[in-house]
Amino acid sequence: MSPHANILVVDDEPAIRRLLNASLARGGYRVVEAGNAREALSAMQIDKPEAVLLDLGLPDRDGLELIALIKASGAAVIVISARAATAEKVSALDLGADDYVTKPFDTEEVLARVRTALRHRLASEIDAPTVRLGDIEIDLAARLVRKDGSEVRLTPKEFGFLAELAKHPGRVVTHVQLLRSVWGQGHERDVEYLRVAARGVRKKLEGGAGPSFIRNEPGVGYRLMISP
Repeated sequence: MSPHANILVVDDEPAIRRLLNASLARGGYRVVEAGNAREALSAMQIDKPEAVLLDLGLPDRDGLELIALIKASGAAVIVISARAATAEKVSALDLGADDYVTKPFDTEEVLARVRTALRHRLASEIDAPTVRLGDIEIDLAARLVRKDGSEVRLTPKEFGFLAELAKHPGRVVTHVQLLRSVWGQGHERDVEYLRVAARGVRKKLEGGAGPSFIRNEPGVGYRLMISP
């Protein structure tokens, strides 16, 4: 899926577009460029990209306004912006962005995020009910978690927390998204619930050894780490 996919780069800085174009082309992608929101929306209709690298500081429209329009087409959205404030990241992710990279960026990191977003897009299309992380298997349909083939008993909230991350592997899921999905409306500020659930899942599946496959993105949310 990743090689030869159409990628739309939306940024008003020609130097940034050239840098991303060259990096993506080396990765085997076909690249389309847009310098503003109007060109981006036109390219969405004509070129039908599988993923969009979207700057937020566009001259004719705030990039945040484009996220929902792009997602409606089925394309993945990776925001690449100089806006580093946590509130901006949360807003973009809550609007449906698949990931958020701040400028200045490392092109290899961007390529890794693109691969992850495309894999997630494909997994969503085929509706795969099982996610595997090394020796850990998360069966979303059966609501079971196994490690080395043996069932690991999680509490309902721990499983809900892990399952919500597993539905979006490699992506940041915001605090608000997790709390609404697992604990329901009215609990959007109860971030401590997430810390407790994350600790419980890590202890039962990892035993506290080695780097965790659940990464905390401070002030934003959590990400289930998967192999590149």
